[in-house]
Amino acid sequence: MGVVSRIDPRTGAAAMHIGQGAEATEALLARSEQIPGEALTEGKRMRVYVVEVRRSTRGVQVLVSRSHPGLVRRLFELEVPEIFDGTVEIRGIAREAGSRTKIAVYSSDPEIDPIGACVGPRGARVAEIIKELGGEKLDIVEYSETPETYISNALAPAQVISVTMLGDGKSCRVIVPESQLSLAIGREGQNARLAAKLTGCKIDIKSDASPD
Repeated sequence: MGVVSRIDPRTGAAAMHIGQGAEATEALLARSEQIPGEALTEGKRMRVYVVEVRRSTRGVQVLVSRSHPGLVRRLFELEVPEIFDGTVEIRGIAREAGSRTKIAVYSSDPEIDPIGACVGPRGARVAEIIKELGGEKLDIVEYSETPETYISNALAPAQVISVTMLGDGKSCRVIVPESQLSLAIGREGQNARLAAKLTGCKIDIKSDASPD
């Protein structure tokens, strides 16, 4: 947790005071590490992710981020006890800060619903994370060791008819209902782009009405 102490009017970078007591220190939140569109004001409290600690001639410099995927991971660890204790694992995160994040979760315990654990009672857990991220959309999907299933899950909320892995093992053909094509691709291609980043697979999406 940090508090904005001052904002550089030239660069937009924010100096922050993080920690308490003897462990308190100054940190730098560069413009490039901020969530696009998020308004920063002096005295604002918010959570940040420490990305680097540098030693320089002027002492130690702590670099923090609001846009790093690691921030989402840590927020889930704070809000979801099952992730904190290892019952539910985060297997992947794909993020476009300020807009949308996809996170893949998994549990080896068949009695545990990993998505339900992350959402929480009446959506309370995920609501707290979304609030901290300024309303950023979160898609929580279930990880699978089977590539076809994982890719299908990653394209949520779109429904998928079939996933066919191609010969290189790093690309696939996905067929969706015609009515789901725009949802699967997403606005400006965002849903497909994040799904590809999450799964590490190049995804070619076609509708069932398209000629082969």
